[in-house]
Amino acid sequence: MMDWTDRHCRAFHRCLTKHARLYTEMVTAKAIIHGDQDRLIGFHSDEHPVALQIGGSEPDACGLAAKIGAQRGYDEINLNCGCPSDRVQSGAFGACLMREPARVADCISAMQDGAGETTVTVKCRLGVDDDDPRARLFEFVETVATTGCDVFIVHARKAWLNGLSPKENRDIPPLDYDLVAELKAARPDLTIVLNGGIADLNTAEIELERFDGVMLGRAAYQTPAVLADIDARLFGAATPVDIFDALTAFRPHMEKELSGGTGLHAMTRHVLGIFSGRPGARAYRRHLSENATRQGAGIDVFDEAVSLIKDAANRVAA
Repeated sequence: MMDWTDRHCRAFHRCLTKHARLYTEMVTAKAIIHGDQDRLIGFHSDEHPVALQIGGSEPDACGLAAKIGAQRGYDEINLNCGCPSDRVQSGAFGACLMREPARVADCISAMQDGAGETTVTVKCRLGVDDDDPRARLFEFVETVATTGCDVFIVHARKAWLNGLSPKENRDIPPLDYDLVAELKAARPDLTIVLNGGIADLNTAEIELERFDGVMLGRAAYQTPAVLADIDARLFGAATPVDIFDALTAFRPHMEKELSGGTGLHAMTRHVLGIFSGRPGARAYRRHLSENATRQGAGIDVFDEAVSLIKDAANRVAA
């Protein structure tokens, strides 16, 4: 979710669900240590519960980055061992770490030391390239779990580092939820969260019968309306969140950021899919896409786009 789940995206998603845990985009440990921390990992208190996702393969750097994240108040520090992008591979971290479980264990131990009481977790794949997925996944988890790490978020696909693009790696390698379920059965003491290909809450509810949690990725971003039902269906809220109420709740964030110099498109790009499948959705997206990028675009552009949806709904009702 690099370049997707930034602080504006998370601010919007929190308007749709108060209880689901939000994750940052992956930020490298060295960037956290040496970069602009406010820009890279700054977050608002309204985002809780929120996890910081780190990319790295050097224990000292990962440990220091975890310490910084914990000091900033993140609820969880996660080490990404699943991203297959070229720039991640060139830095020798991400999915290629599936083949170095001992190194990952060293990183996790350093992160636990740095993070103190803050939970440290791992996100991984089933394996990479020609790996036997069962052997690789079980070896990886068994080794890393020796550190005391007990939360594993498993993207139920292998990553092909040779021959597939990052985009293709999200679709072409087959999903194997049953293998991840075998892992949970073998290690009931661990918290196993399923990730990969979960497109709707019906699937999520089914899989929650055999896993401790589920993670939504592209579905949450591309069709964020799915998040509006989470609190009612999974956390006991009385009613789903109304999408228009969520957009109204997001509006003050946009106004504040606009006054500070943030461009409107940096925020509205995260709400383009909220009305997917509804009357007027195309006109809504077009209006934002064509106007939010303009120099000096203000909140009125957003208001006009929402009005297009309301007008379309009124026409249908009539």
